[in-house]
Amino acid sequence: MRIVLDVESCTGHGRCYALAPAVFAPDDMGHCEVVTPEPTSEQEELARAAVATCPEDALGIEE
Repeated sequence: MRIVLDVESCTGHGRCYALAPAVFAPDDMGHCEVVTPEPTSEQEELARAAVATCPEDALGIEE
């Protein structure tokens, strides 16, 4: 599993880093940064939930 981010689509709602702070973090503007693009098996469930709740569909998963 690999997390991909469309930086142009992210508007900074922050749901991703609220749900999975070990995988996502805010940048200086509050937009998403992927800090762990290949989450561990322990992080995977929260990472998937964060991707699913992104209101702009800025996040995706490559299997």
